Amino acid sequence: MTTYLKKAEERPEQDIRAVSDTVREVLERVQSEGEEAVRYYSKKFDGWDPPSFRVSQDEIDKARQSLSTLQREDIDFCQTQIRNFAQKQREVIVGFEAETLPGIHLGQKIIPVQASGSYTPGGRYPMLASAHMTIITPKVAGVSRVVACTPPTKGEGIHPATLYSMAAGGADEIFCKGGVQALAAMAYGMEGLEPVDMVVGAGNVYVAEAKRQLFGKVGIDLLAGPTEILVLIDETADPYIVAADILGQAEHDPNSRQALVSLSRDVAEKTMVEVEEQLKTLPTREVAEVSWRDNGEVILVDSPEEAVQVCDAWAPEHLEVQTEDWRYYLDNLRNYGSLFLGEETTVAYGDKSIGTNHVLPTMEAARYTGGLYVGKFLKVVTYQYATREASAKLAAICERACNYENMLAHGISCKVRVEKHGK
Repeated sequence: MTTYLKKAEERPEQDIRAVSDTVREVLERVQSEGEEAVRYYSKKFDGWDPPSFRVSQDEIDKARQSLSTLQREDIDFCQTQIRNFAQKQREVIVGFEAETLPGIHLGQKIIPVQASGSYTPGGRYPMLASAHMTIITPKVAGVSRVVACTPPTKGEGIHPATLYSMAAGGADEIFCKGGVQALAAMAYGMEGLEPVDMVVGAGNVYVAEAKRQLFGKVGIDLLAGPTEILVLIDETADPYIVAADILGQAEHDPNSRQALVSLSRDVAEKTMVEVEEQLKTLPTREVAEVSWRDNGEVILVDSPEEAVQVCDAWAPEHLEVQTEDWRYYLDNLRNYGSLFLGEETTVAYGDKSIGTNHVLPTMEAARYTGGLYVGKFLKVVTYQYATREASAKLAAICERACNYENMLAHGISCKVRVEKHGK
């Protein structure tokens, strides 16, 4: 039986009609007015009105030179890990052709989308890793043109480390513009920017709503909300480590969600005390304290089976398992964005440097989808061909199948093949 030692505050359903209306207005103006509208909203929302939104090679070079050798080496290391894992994923997504009946040949081909737009959010932190995840992944998939957009930092252009990350990741075009107007420009195109086929990347509620409204015109990755972590522990877990991991996600946003699911009351209570202790000196306490206070949950469970049920119902973006036998949970858990097994791994690894992609489903979307990976940029298309003899045999059956549905013209398209090839 589950017991709550701490429960998140009940919040009313958010009314996003004002957000939706604002987003619709921006999208419609950018679609009809192009760069003029982008410039208007860039000045309005970001105080940014450059001669050109496109970043020049000279600006990229200056950003690179402004970073220390160690900074560049660390960014390059993180990108290498992400690229390596993406390449392993790509290797297992393959085409094939098979003769499924005598003379009937069916196959699938794997075709990358032609152009993708990468949106890297700005705001509270420079999100270098978001650039890694949304630029390297489509390039490994084989996307020939990747456009990258990010907002200016305090009206002064792109943060140098973010710009270096975009360029080193392989972006073909880089633009300094943010928010809904950036997504609209990538989806609809504007002067100097041809439209893309997909738009991916995280952002605030306006960015998420823009992706929702643009879906269909372009493909998207996910409709992600505030970040989430669930940590599953037993009596062997270290409260100090667990508390640090919880707060590592709580610092993202006051709306970030955290859950501790514990098979041990003693360790759960010690972890709650440790969270409060660490908050006293946490540099990002202003955000993390609100997030933990309002959205943190601590849940006691009686058995591994019950723990699996609770975790799967929560369906978290990030799920850490710090138990003696974590392999049981690897085998039995079903709903999560990414799984971090053992004390030796932490969500921060996945967010920044271990190689898996950190663009992951939130708000229970892990029940039906995984996160961003090379497959999101690949179209699995099919084809078929047949010998005349096989076509005549199949056509006779297919004609009857069409007629069962009263789709008589479909049936005739089969019948004419019986008449011609059956001879």
